[in-house]
Amino acid sequence: MRYDLDDLRLFLDIVAEGSITAGARRMHLSLPSASARVRSLEHHAGVALLIRGRRGVRPTPAGTTLARHAREVLAQTARLESAVASYTRSPTAPLTLLGGGSAMHRLVPQALVSFLRAHPDVDVTASESRTPQTVRMLADGEADLGVVLDDEARDCGLDMEPLGDDSLVVIGQAGGILAGRTALTYSEVAEHPLVGLDADSSLRRWIEKHLGPHAPVVRYRTSVANLNVLVALAAAGVGLALVPRRAIDPGRPLDVCELQDPWARRHHLLAWGVKDRTSSTATAALAEHLRQAALSEPAFPGSIGDAKYR
Repeated sequence: MRYDLDDLRLFLDIVAEGSITAGARRMHLSLPSASARVRSLEHHAGVALLIRGRRGVRPTPAGTTLARHAREVLAQTARLESAVASYTRSPTAPLTLLGGGSAMHRLVPQALVSFLRAHPDVDVTASESRTPQTVRMLADGEADLGVVLDDEARDCGLDMEPLGDDSLVVIGQAGGILAGRTALTYSEVAEHPLVGLDADSSLRRWIEKHLGPHAPVVRYRTSVANLNVLVALAAAGVGLALVPRRAIDPGRPLDVCELQDPWARRHHLLAWGVKDRTSSTATAALAEHLRQAALSEPAFPGSIGDAKYR
């Protein structure tokens, strides 16, 4: 039988999400259309591919086999298309990817490693950028993709999809002043010495914007340029720190507490530039590597689930 590549992509999205509805949303399809595509796949395969239940779906053994081979087929197809596209695409025009400091810490580097290895003829310019600036550059055609925050990019008119939780947590030395605590408010955190990012960093500016003018005055023992150093200082007991949960290595000895303030709940979105998302095979391939990098990030106990966007 002949397999439609979009059907394979849809099936992989459904398996990844555990839901036909969520898989359809990722492919920008209606639920009836996605369900019909799945039924057609099963009809042509002659075997059930999904086990449907009240809480979602999961692949049958045949579905697991299909998913494994579908990933290989799509990866090979992306490499084929990239190789052919390299003859028509100027090598002096790299893709432009923008993201905030949190995304640039782990998500973007992981996606770049896998993408650049798979696409040796495509270059990428990746730069740190706050969400408002990223949205403007995407809308003006100055960037191809951006990792943005939901609260600052909502209703901006760009084509977007959910990419994962980026909520803030409080971290400190294992067995230190956070021991036995599971959650704190920012006011409670501000009672203790802190370490933070430089004042002009995207994360520091985002936090201060949401605190407003009446926020408690805090003592910063030092400010540093990147999240790796910040987490190391907090782990060493220099001070508490506010960081995105996804910036923490799950194997590192740290005490981690939820930050209870509503503004601490953040989600990353993958935003596309104003060009038709199907016009560049390389852009679509980079987007897929970002999705896979987000899915492969370690889960943390008590982590906050992804928001759903309709």
